[in-house]
Amino acid sequence: MVLEATMIVVDNSEASRNGDYVPSRWEAQSDAVNLIFSSKTNANPESSVGLMSMGGSTPEILTTLTTDIGKVLDGLHRTKIKGSSHFVTGINVAALALKHRQNKSQKQRIIIFNCSPVEEDEKNLVKLAKKMKKTNISIDIVAFGELSDETLKKLRAFNENSQSAEGSHLEAVQPSGNLLSDALITTPILGGDGSSGGAGAGSSGGDAGGSGGNDFEFGVDPSVDPELALALRMSFEEEKARQEKDKKAKEAAEGKTELEGIAEGDEKQPLLGDQGEGSGSKDRKKDDDDKMDTA
Repeated sequence: MVLEATMIVVDNSEASRNGDYVPSRWEAQSDAVNLIFSSKTNANPESSVGLMSMGGSTPEILTTLTTDIGKVLDGLHRTKIKGSSHFVTGINVAALALKHRQNKSQKQRIIIFNCSPVEEDEKNLVKLAKKMKKTNISIDIVAFGELSDETLKKLRAFNENSQSAEGSHLEAVQPSGNLLSDALITTPILGGDGSSGGAGAGSSGGDAGGSGGNDFEFGVDPSVDPELALALRMSFEEEKARQEKDKKAKEAAEGKTELEGIAEGDEKQPLLGDQGEGSGSKDRKKDDDDKMDTA
């Protein structure tokens, strides 16, 4: 079980008001933060989690590194949706908070949610990514919402240059009827294998390190919190079943389209002959006559 200090950075910009996630982008983030906190602290009770926002006029630390979920929830409750996001500044502030962690044996990780355009240019993002890699800080990015190709290109460039032995991940989660937290369960960020992709998620890089390399499925020890472990397992199975159902429905639809263009070889042949006999009766009678002549 990896001992980690994790700073979660939420996007509280005006873009988080959008309702393309249930019930809104902001509420979806809040639910996911709760899940991440439980996963990290259950994987190792000595791991700590902090919270900060990157929207408004400037990023703000809402909760310093803690093992108390109440403090994190209080920070979420106090957060106001406003302004635009500050991606680079948010990561720098989170890195500074990790630097001042009390337990220096904790490995450092930043999990940042982004649902708004990244204003900084790609050159500065790559420079920041290399700096984070040099200071041994792993960074997981959860990109959700209808992001532009340009923003996704910047995030991929950042992710590629921040790869380290501990693993940094980029998960692009497309809008769907499922919760954002449900999509994250199957990703390496929470210890999943990323095979089902979670509601159209696309992951890139960093599989070598997983989400920290703990020995428990989804990062939760069933003996410590059996209810959470069961809930995560059920949610994973439901998501997997939904994707299998969608896959079968798609294959069935494609198969039906192909069959519609294929004509049966004898479909134009009448079922009954002129005398009312079956269409194949004449051929059978002829075969019988040939057999009698031979005899």
